[in-house]
Amino acid sequence: MSDALVIGGTRFIGRHTVAEFLDHGYDVTVFNRGNHENPFGDRVAHVEGDRKEEGRLRLAAERVDPDVVIDCVAYQPRDVRVACDVFADVDAYVYISSGSSYGAEQVPKREGETPLCDCTAEQATDDAPESYGPRKAEGDRAVFAAAEDGVDAMAVRPPVVYGPHDYTERFDYWIGRVESHNRVVVPGDGTNLWHLVYAGDVASALRVVAEEGDPGEAYNVGDGHAPTLGEWVDLVADACDTTVERVYASARELDAVNLSLTDFPLYRESPHLLETAKLRALGWEPTDHEATLAATIEDHRESDRTGRENGPDRETTERLLDVLETL
Repeated sequence: MSDALVIGGTRFIGRHTVAEFLDHGYDVTVFNRGNHENPFGDRVAHVEGDRKEEGRLRLAAERVDPDVVIDCVAYQPRDVRVACDVFADVDAYVYISSGSSYGAEQVPKREGETPLCDCTAEQATDDAPESYGPRKAEGDRAVFAAAEDGVDAMAVRPPVVYGPHDYTERFDYWIGRVESHNRVVVPGDGTNLWHLVYAGDVASALRVVAEEGDPGEAYNVGDGHAPTLGEWVDLVADACDTTVERVYASARELDAVNLSLTDFPLYRESPHLLETAKLRALGWEPTDHEATLAATIEDHRESDRTGRENGPDRETTERLLDVLETL
């Protein structure tokens, strides 16, 4: 396999994916609407088009004749079904699904064992955050159906992704707090668990699955160690070469300043942990946190991202700290 077509490819996960395939000797073309600057210059070809327009997708397939297709921006089940039809003859079509596709709160969540979300006809066609998991799950089922028809289609399921170029700024919120505060408010008791994954590791997983995966299979991807939120604060502080005091706040204490536990990014009431042994069996390995955090923090410092809009502002957390001191 030598020609890779990345649907998306210039922002976050797609950008890391393009870099991964380039680094491994592929000729890469990105297919997108051209709304974001191509950071790769002449190293990467570009076919412009909206992936929602099947004709443009077919034109890209004809122009590129790819061996591998990585689908970074399939957010509705129809997107996956159409792509599986358009790219039915490629050596590997890999759909980026999500850990949110799991419909049961099990620890850990395992491919083929943990039930997927159901998806209604209405959910399949909307863009609401509440239907994200069901839509991704239905996309998985589209991959499974295509594989039964002979398409070399596979899925990769990441949880929340962090790393350089992360436009969601969820992780930036915590870096900003650690770098600018001596005391960092952590919701609950700091033990809530939300498995994360480094963007570069998602990219390497996509390549490994394209090269070694089995059609009709889904593969979880996640960091090798899944820290609790409290541990993440300490890991970020170590990577920033600083120290902070973690200040825990219960739901009742947060309510005193009109906050809730879920107002903080990366807080999840139920543990979310993905089993990754199936992907590791293909030869994939995660990057250690020392390296992932160094790259993430360096990019944070060079960017204009603050993450402030993703969680409680400084004034509110200062009021909360005052309240906590009186208790």
